[in-house]
Amino acid sequence: MLRNWLKIAFINYKKNWLSTFINLFGLTLGLTGFMLILLHWNDEASYEQWNPQKKDIYFLQQYYKTEDWTNNNMSYQMTKTATDELPEIEDFVMFAYDNTEGLMKTNSGKSQYVKDGESVSESFFNFFPFKLKFGSYKDALSDYNKIALSDKLSQQLFGDDNPVGKELTLSDAKYIVTAVYTLPEGNSVVKPNYVVLSQTMKDDRENIKKGYQNWGNNSYQALVKIKPNSNIANVEKDIFEKVLIKKRYPKEQLQKENVTLEEMLTKYGPNEFYLTRLDKARLEAKSGFKGKADYKTIKILFGLSVLILILSAINFINLKTAQGSQRAKEVGVKKAIGSTKTQLIFQFLVEAMLICVFAYFLSLVLVELLLPSYNKFLDKEMAMNDWTIYSYSAIMTFLVVLFSGLIPAIYLSNFKPINTLKGNFSRSSHGVWLRNGILTLQLIISSFFIIGGIIIHQQVKYMMNKDLGFNGNQVITIYYSTKDLSYKKYERLKTELKKINGVEDVTFGEATPTTGGSSSNMDWRNKSVTAQHGAMDYNFLDFFDMKLVKGRNISPKYSSDTINTVLVNETFIKQMGWTADDALKNELKPGFDDKQYKIIGIVKDYNLWNVKGETPAVVFFHYFVTEWKRNNMYFMEVKLNKNDIDGTVSRIKNFWETKAEPGYPFNYSFVNKEFAKTFEKYQKQQTLFTILNIIVLTVALLGLFALSSLLIEQKLKDVAIKKTLGASEKSIVLDLTKKFLIISAIAVLISIPISYYFMNEWLKDFAYRIEMPWFPYVLSFVILLLLTFAVVSIKAYRATQVNLVKYLKYE
Repeated sequence: MLRNWLKIAFINYKKNWLSTFINLFGLTLGLTGFMLILLHWNDEASYEQWNPQKKDIYFLQQYYKTEDWTNNNMSYQMTKTATDELPEIEDFVMFAYDNTEGLMKTNSGKSQYVKDGESVSESFFNFFPFKLKFGSYKDALSDYNKIALSDKLSQQLFGDDNPVGKELTLSDAKYIVTAVYTLPEGNSVVKPNYVVLSQTMKDDRENIKKGYQNWGNNSYQALVKIKPNSNIANVEKDIFEKVLIKKRYPKEQLQKENVTLEEMLTKYGPNEFYLTRLDKARLEAKSGFKGKADYKTIKILFGLSVLILILSAINFINLKTAQGSQRAKEVGVKKAIGSTKTQLIFQFLVEAMLICVFAYFLSLVLVELLLPSYNKFLDKEMAMNDWTIYSYSAIMTFLVVLFSGLIPAIYLSNFKPINTLKGNFSRSSHGVWLRNGILTLQLIISSFFIIGGIIIHQQVKYMMNKDLGFNGNQVITIYYSTKDLSYKKYERLKTELKKINGVEDVTFGEATPTTGGSSSNMDWRNKSVTAQHGAMDYNFLDFFDMKLVKGRNISPKYSSDTINTVLVNETFIKQMGWTADDALKNELKPGFDDKQYKIIGIVKDYNLWNVKGETPAVVFFHYFVTEWKRNNMYFMEVKLNKNDIDGTVSRIKNFWETKAEPGYPFNYSFVNKEFAKTFEKYQKQQTLFTILNIIVLTVALLGLFALSSLLIEQKLKDVAIKKTLGASEKSIVLDLTKKFLIISAIAVLISIPISYYFMNEWLKDFAYRIEMPWFPYVLSFVILLLLTFAVVSIKAYRATQVNLVKYLKYE
């Protein structure tokens, strides 16, 4: 029986070769897209899976309601107090930003500039138990002069020798090697070349011992280890109620300051805490732990790949049901000789399975061919070495077999033998509603892709052409080594760099586009705004062509400008609820100082980090204003002559490596190029959506062509009769295409509210976005009608050329 079914299947595939090709083509593309997106999803979800304690480790974040902002940093005071107060929290580890790179030297004379170190608290190896090669983790980080090395770095510095107990220097500080570890092979955001105790955390520890409070120094990322089976929601609630409220805002303090708890939470926050399990942090954390995957985009792309599969399955169903008249006599004969309905359903399911399984294997080949380009596009190193990719795609293939095979199978098996054996089945309306409904769904999906593609293109174009508020042409940012961050170094290098041919100007600005920075609360009366620090040199604003809206810039003419004056940006005064005139009359109390600062100017907003997010509140001041800033200047900006950029960079590099910082690499980047990287994510979204759009329209139009061909072939006798009665070719073509045009119009109208909802949700992610345009919806209507007419009318016109004698000789 099975052999007979296979013979019949291959005969039908050959007879309807166009439909077979379209089904195979659509399903292969759909499964290929599904596997590629699933590969991306699995790769992002695989981070930290190597860690045996991943289910007990949680990333701690805090939410500020006033700014609607989730901070991925935490204070040492908050984390330490939460660990001490809450029995569910067993331990914690904190990651600092100091001492994560530097020139490393051994006593034997070997030296190497090393990046990707970790500056942490003592419990690091309790959270990340890398495989130990030499030494012990017990006291590996018990003092500030101890260091642990990766086996790769140990090999580079000490060869095959055991380096435990040996000395080395890192940025001129002496260390003793206590352990050598092997990094895990799996994906991880924590893969340090070396590990040391954080020097910046030292002060926080000592302050806590002395009883000083430093709740607002959110300079670290924190992980906590929670006892198994703890209720995470309750732990989050307890951190807020038992730590923040009872310890940071105790009643005695509130009464002393004559403020309410609600006022303090509104002014300073935080208002909520989140705990995200380590192995889920990359995808699901509110704010990223050492980086965050674009989970929303991955889910969107995954959903779109499933839509393409559904579209391909729809083609399959439509074409199979449209071929019903060709299989009607076969079904009638089989039923007449005793075949059951179940046997017929199994036969047609086997036929569907053959196509789907063949498409599955073709998609595996296509994925292997496309994977190198896909890896390059995403800057990843994914491989088809995960059994879940094969199993999930096989399950999806099975579902497609059921979805696309069962409906036509049931439809065909329900034919009545008495009708089919009379030979008049082709004239019946059996299955018309099914075909029309499925075709409508197919065109709704196509319309959604057209509308979405146009809106995404418009949004990306808007961001690309938006006035960024600064000019970073020919500007490079040069980063210092960490051994000397004094302002004296900056001022010396500034003088020397200006002497180099091709250097037009030099400045420093903490709020330079694309660079990171620090922030703190800025208080005025009973109101507080969290603002980015903008420590800068006098010429910073002019250097980047940034505009003043009102007031004046800082100037060396005024001694107060290095003591207690600030500028603020437009966002800052909006958040304070001031007018420009109000701002220039007021003074601020910054969280990093005890004195009042007078506002002397307002800076026009500019994009600070990227084109998506809102411009944060920024407070600008001269770097000499506070000791903290003037002794933590780790980069500078240099403007180059546009006529000799490469030559000037080469001269600066030579100066840097021979005179400025001998032995250290020349670490620099172009401001405009770095900022352009923030566009890449959205340009890639645009590219992927365009590719998906082309695939969807290709699959849909090929399916429409095949379906219209089958349906029009069934009406060739009607066409012959109409031509005999004198109907024109134009009227026959319009009559044959009218139904398809009506279905297309209905599909677009249904897709409009669906497209509006999803695209509006997508646009909400952008602080600077286009207003929802109306023309994509109209354009989708016009495009889909024109494409439908073009595809169907080709076959309709060919139908008007029928041989009348052939179709009327039996009438």
